[in-house]
Amino acid sequence: MRVLLVDDDQVSRVVVKRLLQNSDCEVTECSNAAAALAKLVDADYPMVLSDINMPGMSGIELAQAIKQLPDSWRTDIVLFTGYADIKSAVAALRAGVYDYLQKPVDAQELALTIDRVAEHQALLRENKKLTDRFQDEVCAATEATRRELSTVKKVLAESIIGQVGVFGESTRKLLEQAQQFHTDRSIPVLIQGETGVGKEVIAKAIHYGVKIDELTNRPFVAINCSALTPSLFESEMFGYEAGAFTGSAVQGAKGKFDMAQNGTLFLDEIGEIPLNLQAKLLRVLQEKEFYRVGGLKKIKIDIRIICATNSLLEEQVKNGAFRQDLYYRLKVGYVKVPPLRERKDEIVPLTNAFLLDAARQKKKRFHHIAPAAARLLNAYPWPGNIRELKNVIEYVAFAYDAEELQVNHLTHLLGEESRSEAFSQVMGSDAAKQQLVLPFPSGGYSLKSFCDDIVDEIIAACEGNHAAAAKYLGISLRALFYRLEKKRIKQEISRI
Repeated sequence: MRVLLVDDDQVSRVVVKRLLQNSDCEVTECSNAAAALAKLVDADYPMVLSDINMPGMSGIELAQAIKQLPDSWRTDIVLFTGYADIKSAVAALRAGVYDYLQKPVDAQELALTIDRVAEHQALLRENKKLTDRFQDEVCAATEATRRELSTVKKVLAESIIGQVGVFGESTRKLLEQAQQFHTDRSIPVLIQGETGVGKEVIAKAIHYGVKIDELTNRPFVAINCSALTPSLFESEMFGYEAGAFTGSAVQGAKGKFDMAQNGTLFLDEIGEIPLNLQAKLLRVLQEKEFYRVGGLKKIKIDIRIICATNSLLEEQVKNGAFRQDLYYRLKVGYVKVPPLRERKDEIVPLTNAFLLDAARQKKKRFHHIAPAAARLLNAYPWPGNIRELKNVIEYVAFAYDAEELQVNHLTHLLGEESRSEAFSQVMGSDAAKQQLVLPFPSGGYSLKSFCDDIVDEIIAACEGNHAAAAKYLGISLRALFYRLEKKRIKQEISRI
C-alpha cells in the first residue's frame, strides 16, 4: 500500500517510515501539509499518516482539505500526536479521519491500523468498481430498452394497423376516429359493438395511437368487469392496505387504478358492473381520487377511461340496470364498431391475412382462397365476428395442408343452420352457371347407375362437401352416406 507520511520532525519521520516499510508499505515523505496536498493531486495514496501539530497547516486542517478533494474517498487519513487530549481527538474525528494514534507510535498498533485501512480501501474500491459497472450496465440496459421500445412501437403499429387491416371504409373511419381520440387523454370513450368485433383493438388504437411517430409508452391496463364479483370489485380496482381484511397480503396490494396511473384503464363489459358499485366508480371518475380498501390516504389519479360493451346501455339505463349519470359520464366519446356481416368487403382480405399468418406459424402451404370458399365466407353471418373468423382459419391451418383454401375445409366448422343457408347461397350461384351433363352409353344405362352418377357429379360440384350435396339433392345427410356406402360395397363385390 502506498502511504503518504507527513511530519515536520525528521527524526520522527525516519522512525515511522521504517515501521511502515516493515509492513511492506511504499512510503512517500513530506515535511509539511502543503507539500502533501500537492502530492495527493498528482498520485493515489490510500493512506495518509500525518502529525497533528505542524507549523502552518495542522494535521486536522490537512484532513479537512483532503476531504474537499474530488476523490477524497480514495484516501483514509490517520493522525498521530505526542500531545493527545480529548479535544484534539474529537476535532480529528470531526475532520473525518479514519484513526488516531499517539506518539511514540507503537509498531504493533500501526501494523493493525495499516491492515484495517487496507481492508477498508479494498472494500471502497471494489464497491466503486461494482457501482461503476452497474451504472454502465444500467446505461446499456436503458439503451437496449429504448431500442426495444422503438421496435415494440413499430410492431404495435403494425399489429394495430396491419392485423386489423384497413381493408374497408368502415375500418379506415374507425382508425381515424381512434387517432382523433388519442390526441386528447381527458376524454373518456365508450366503445359499443358485438362480441368479437375487435373492441379491445380499437381501445388500444385510441390509447397507443396508430401513427408510429406518435405512439405512447404509457401503461394500458385492461380488466373484464364481468369477471369481477361484487366482493372483489373494490380490492381489484382500488387495491388494499396491509391487513385490510382477513386473508389479505401482508404488504397490501395495488389495484388497477394504481397500475394504470398516467395511462389508460380499459373496462371491458362495463354493463356487467353491479348497480351498487357503479356509484363508487362514478365518484372516482368525477373526483379523480380514491382510497385503497382499509386506507386513510387519498390517492390522486391521472387516468384515461375507455369502456366497452356488447349490450345496449341505453336499454339498461331505461330498465334501471345502469346509472344514467355514469352512462353520460362514460359516453363523452363514442365509437360504434359494426359487426363483420356488415363489412363484407373486409371478410376475404381478413381471411387471407389470417390464413397467411397461420400457415406461416404452422408451416403449411396455404397462400390463397378458392372462389367458392370466398363466396361461402361472405355468405356466412359470422355471429362471433372477427374472433370467430380468426379461430376458424387457425383450425383450418391446423387440420389441413393445401395451397388453396377450399369449401370442404370450412364446412365442419360452421353451425348447422347458418351452414345450410350459406351453402344454399353458394350452390345457388353455382347452379345458375353450371349444367349437369352425363354420358349415355349405347349399351344401356340403368336407373341406379344414372342416380349414382348424378350423386357423384353433385358432390364434385360441391367440392367434396357432403352436407351441401345432401341439401342440394333434397335428402338427409344420413341418406346420402347410406347411398354412398351401398355403392362402395357393390364396387368391391364386382372386383372380386
